[in-house]
Amino acid sequence: MSDGYYNSKKTDDICEEVCGQASWAALTMSRLRCMLRGFDIKTYIFLLVVIPVFIFGIYLHGQKITYFLRPIWESPPKPFHEIPHYYHENVTMETLCSLHGWKIRESPRRVFDAVLFSNEIDILKLRWNELYPYITQFVLLESNSTFTGLPKPLIFASNRLEFKFIEPRLTYGMIGGRFKKGENPFVEEAYQRVALDQLIRIAGIEDDDLLIMSDVDEIPSAHTINLLRWCDGVPPVIHLQLRNYLYSFEYHVDNKSWRASVHRYKTGKTRYAHYRQADVILSDAGWHCSFCFRHIREFIFKMKAYSHTDRVRFSHYLNPKRIQDVICRGADLFDMIPEEYTFKEIIGKMGPIPHSYSAVHLPAYLLNNAEEYKYLLPGNCKRESG
Repeated sequence: MSDGYYNSKKTDDICEEVCGQASWAALTMSRLRCMLRGFDIKTYIFLLVVIPVFIFGIYLHGQKITYFLRPIWESPPKPFHEIPHYYHENVTMETLCSLHGWKIRESPRRVFDAVLFSNEIDILKLRWNELYPYITQFVLLESNSTFTGLPKPLIFASNRLEFKFIEPRLTYGMIGGRFKKGENPFVEEAYQRVALDQLIRIAGIEDDDLLIMSDVDEIPSAHTINLLRWCDGVPPVIHLQLRNYLYSFEYHVDNKSWRASVHRYKTGKTRYAHYRQADVILSDAGWHCSFCFRHIREFIFKMKAYSHTDRVRFSHYLNPKRIQDVICRGADLFDMIPEEYTFKEIIGKMGPIPHSYSAVHLPAYLLNNAEEYKYLLPGNCKRESG
């Protein structure tokens, strides 16, 4: 203020004694020192400790925070209409069909089981031995590329002799990968599923035949498929509710696996897919055993190969010792929050999966060959390192 007039020009009067006619760099540093003079020790701690720790915490656990807050920004999908599932080995098929509100057929429908194969040799063996009595044609497509564009050996082709028992009923196809770096993995997955559509037609499927659409590790029970092929009145598309297991049949997660489905084939309409295609689901229809591998290297391969490879956020997730520890604790390989739609379900599922000591109602082939597949049974969490 001078001679009654206000001077609006900015000044450095707080540090007037140091600013002077100094250079631009010195002036900048002086102003910075001046600003910091007004900060107390708590402000320094906040700026230098709390904020960096907060940013680092977001970096480490941002994905967890997003999943935990999922109920806020995403609504649960429409619930399925669940059909009660009736079965006992001493009940006739006519009675079973009647219990479901269906009628017995004069002869069973043909059934085609079609899968995309990656590296699950043991689970594929369990699947095909379980379903063998009721499958007309086994259809398997294998690629030399993972969904993430990594080169992959033709594992089934190398082990084909182990599956001599289904050879007369096998339609096998191989497709070359496109190896496009940086592409969304779901694009390659969709590309392979379209190719599987073509292979199914080559296998000789016809209208009104049943087509099982599920991943290798989503295994319908044999009696479920036998029921569906013998009964009239079954919905044209029906999802299968599977018991959800992780790492082995020791860790029962829940009964919410629903992506497996069975279709009455219709030319020009039926397309092989792995998403929701109907609102009807048959209860307790089999098993989904995810990441159920014998060797640690198979865990590492799948973690890098499947469509959700973005979940491998840090390289130490692929450490073999860590993976073995996670398996035996029943924890999550990707250190993720449960993928649920309510806070109650998220909180209820947080932490390791409880151990289950029940080996009742598992695939017959597994129990008949328990010594060979011991790692899939309760009490055997240690995996082979080779």
